[in-house]
Amino acid sequence: MRRWLQTLFQRKFKVSLLFLLLLALLVHLVMDLALPAARRPCSCNAKALKALGVLSGSPVLAGPKKLSLRILQDFSGSNGSLEKSSQPKGAGLHALPGVRHQHGEGNAGRTEGSKLAALFEHPLYNIPTPEVTEKDKLFVVNPMEKFSLHSSGSDEWVSSSKAETLLPTGKTAYDTYPAWLKFHVGINRYELYPRRDPLMPTLLQDLATQRIISSVQKSGGTQLKLIMTFPNYGQALFKPMKQTRDQETPIDFFYFSDFERHNAEIAAFHLDRILDFRRIPPVSGRLVNITKEIRDITTDKKLAKTFFISPAGNVCFYGECSYYCSTEHALCGKPDRLEGSMATLLPDKTLAKRRSWRSPWRRSYHKSKKAEWELNPNYCAQVRETPPYDRGHRLLDVIDMTVLDFLMGNMDRHHYETFEKFGNNTFLLHLDNGRGFGTHSRDELSILAPLRQCCSIKKSTYLRLQLLATQPYRLSDLLREALATDPLAPVLAEPHLRALDRRLGKVLAAVGRCLARAARPDEVLVDDVGSRV
Repeated sequence: MRRWLQTLFQRKFKVSLLFLLLLALLVHLVMDLALPAARRPCSCNAKALKALGVLSGSPVLAGPKKLSLRILQDFSGSNGSLEKSSQPKGAGLHALPGVRHQHGEGNAGRTEGSKLAALFEHPLYNIPTPEVTEKDKLFVVNPMEKFSLHSSGSDEWVSSSKAETLLPTGKTAYDTYPAWLKFHVGINRYELYPRRDPLMPTLLQDLATQRIISSVQKSGGTQLKLIMTFPNYGQALFKPMKQTRDQETPIDFFYFSDFERHNAEIAAFHLDRILDFRRIPPVSGRLVNITKEIRDITTDKKLAKTFFISPAGNVCFYGECSYYCSTEHALCGKPDRLEGSMATLLPDKTLAKRRSWRSPWRRSYHKSKKAEWELNPNYCAQVRETPPYDRGHRLLDVIDMTVLDFLMGNMDRHHYETFEKFGNNTFLLHLDNGRGFGTHSRDELSILAPLRQCCSIKKSTYLRLQLLATQPYRLSDLLREALATDPLAPVLAEPHLRALDRRLGKVLAAVGRCLARAARPDEVLVDDVGSRV
């Protein structure tokens, strides 16, 4: 009898154990199906990004990246391509960022009464650019390779049923590229993006509205910045709000200890475009949920440990950096909402190498020492004899950048970058503009040193500056209109906009003094347009 009971008990125990195992497996399957993609372990994100060879910035993705994205088949310029620019063949004139609707819908036609639309119809903004050949493109693409969320071979990233809601669809391979990839593919020797780029409204809308699935701290730099990733593999550089619109940089602050302002990054992009430089990657404002879009999804342990709840009940964090990363300088939401700028990242340096150049007019970054250019009035003669400023248009490009910086009040231009593939015959990248628009009540004339010492400027730049000083195309009105469509509008306080017109007058006056001293006007106004205008 006892042996029979023992056998019965063992059988029941085995059946019960098997039932519990099946139940656990069923619960696991249900949880796995119900769990959102964004809450799954971040190894899928890392695999997808690494396989694409796109921009990282995450500590998870340390080490060299492999270029397995067949779309970017070769960036050496040796292979053929059917793509000739960032816009598909036959694309018409579409909305410009300055006349974009607030909620992302582009306006395909010219907006009635728009000064910005009128500006871009002006002949000075329709000067033909040189023909772009294969060797002038940053990337040569494989025209047959469609973009897919499964390009990485990872089925964990997103289910195929959701792919259509994340990616554009179309008949050609180009139609399947997300806006950020079209932007990268369109970069060439002469411009970061074309004047009438139909991608711009979509790209800005993506920066402002795409779901954020990863937030990690960007390494390097003096102040806190985050790399944010979207479901379509796009990434953006997030700079959080540190100052209110009406705050000015204290007069006793050194330029190298000033705050980096998120609204300065937004305004700089639009100002750069109004000046027709187009050398700043697209930037949009965004209101971020610190809890859901940073704290809960970050894989950055160093960043995660800096979150706390303030005495006022707001969610705060401070990260790790050289300046202003402490509890005393924490970034706090209201209660967890925080403004910031979202800048489109350039192609990763493993795909498109960039060279960093020390600016000849770099400041000393010392409390008491001065740089050589501040002591030597003939400094420009020395620069003109030094490569790469002794030939081509590099020096004139630096002076273009000087004009932009003076209008913004940016004293922090210590380096600039170029794409290595194009050598010295290409444009300068105007990156890192967060220390602009800090003051409106005073103008820092030392920023104009390259223009005042060299007494040279591109004729096209000078003609556009003259145009922007006229009533129909007043610079402050144009920038106000461009910024009005940003999700964080108003981006700049009115005194900053009025300061633009005052500073523009000082730039023109500086050129006027150079012309008065010159034997011939063409010694000052270097003709870069010829008969094209």
